Amino acid sequence: MSKIRPKFKVVSLTDAAAEKIKSIMAGADRPFEGVRVGVKNGGCAGMSYTMEYAEAVHPLDEIVEDKGVKVLIDPKAVLFLLGTEMDYKTDKLSAQFVFNNPNQTSACGCGESVAITPASDAALEATP
Repeated sequence: MSKIRPKFKVVSLTDAAAEKIKSIMAGADRPFEGVRVGVKNGGCAGMSYTMEYAEAVHPLDEIVEDKGVKVLIDPKAVLFLLGTEMDYKTDKLSAQFVFNNPNQTSACGCGESVAITPASDAALEATP
């Protein structure tokens, strides 16, 4: 008999990130399924994080529900985001979502792009 392994969370949210997403979703001009998070090629470091309203759940989306928020992960981004904590930081000059990503190897000086190495299959197996 095989043991069923609990499903891992690709991304987790801090309380600040969850509250900000709830606030943004409450102010949206129409209802959305959640927030879609991914990565795209570009920028001086090679990649950048993406966030957008998700109008619908796509069949291959990874669905993360954390602290009352639904985050849909683009399937092409799962290995790049595995183990990431999403936070929301406010300081005197800015307010922004911050991705604390163990797979990130560097970032550009302006903070707009990052270099990310995909997590290995071994990391997937080790994740609870």
